[in-house]
Amino acid sequence: MAGIKSQVSLRSNAALLVLIIAVAMCAALQAQIASAQGCTAELNNLNVCAPFVVPGLSENEPTAECCAALQSVEHDCLCNTVRIAARLPAHCNLPPLTCGN
Repeated sequence: MAGIKSQVSLRSNAALLVLIIAVAMCAALQAQIASAQGCTAELNNLNVCAPFVVPGLSENEPTAECCAALQSVEHDCLCNTVRIAARLPAHCNLPPLTCGN
């Protein structure tokens, strides 16, 4: 009888451990999704910088609104976006980007 109780207890503990791991993984995934959505929103706010960064437009200096939008973008968000953009041509079977000044 004691052996049966210990097996039931062991199974209950194992099930509880699996449940805890599943909840932790779900929470981590939700945090990643929220972070990605936040990064997307931050990058969308940079649209106000278009007159400064689009070739051929007349703006020589970024506006205060552009600078504020850039300041609000998390460092990792901006760096990851640049890294992805730099790798994109290779994934599309295009030559790598080479940029002048």
